Amino acid sequence: MGTAASSGFTSETLRSGIEGNSAANLLSLYADDAEIRVVDRNSQPSHPKVVHGRDEIGAMLDDVYSRDMTHKLEQCVVDGDHVAFSESCLYSDGVRVLSESMLTLRDGKIVEQTMIQAWDE
Repeated sequence: MGTAASSGFTSETLRSGIEGNSAANLLSLYADDAEIRVVDRNSQPSHPKVVHGRDEIGAMLDDVYSRDMTHKLEQCVVDGDHVAFSESCLYSDGVRVLSESMLTLRDGKIVEQTMIQAWDE
């Protein structure tokens, strides 16, 4: 496996993707065979929501980025082929969302992501 440093993946490329105004930049960071596991109040740890491949990930990101909200990368640690980061989101009505993610990279592309998220209710 190539490392993040040698492949060009950095916290700034992740920031650009997350804080951009469309899903396209963030989607470009995922490998074709990537998988995202989401744990939240609707998808418990024993039965997480699993999204497979760039097509499904793209549809999920298109939905998220079509909403009236902002996204901010709060903290990010890149260690070889592993990345941990915190993201905060704010809907226009004031509802806040916080997520924590762990990524695995292959040749500078995200191949696995586990995301735990919580939002105001």
